[in-house]
Amino acid sequence: MTTDSIADMIIRIKNALAAGHSEVVIPHSKLKAAIAEILVRENYVSKTESLEMKPQNQIKLKLRYEGSLPAISGVKRASKPGRRLYVSVNKIPVTLDGYGITLLSTNQGILTDKEARLKNVGGEIICQIW
Repeated sequence: MTTDSIADMIIRIKNALAAGHSEVVIPHSKLKAAIAEILVRENYVSKTESLEMKPQNQIKLKLRYEGSLPAISGVKRASKPGRRLYVSVNKIPVTLDGYGITLLSTNQGILTDKEARLKNVGGEIICQIW
């Protein structure tokens, strides 16, 4: 049991990419599934699949590489269980001058920084990926 399941998910992906694995399996939750869908949509991960398993369902992510380099070169967990970071729409950080994404948890669901600005909503910064 981990205290910070999102950080666990991010680090599992990062470690699998560093080791050259083609896929990684993580425990399922609605929040992790939403983050995985965004990673697929933003071309950081090739494919996501839900696996029905006991005692807990799993999410399988097919990792993406560009040549021999991983599509994700870095991640940073911003909001942690001991220190939550909330921002308004005009203070949403830009990751690597727009080359990365910032994931936010808003009242309209999990959004990237660009989507949050378009919808004019702020929220909790989950992580930054580049």
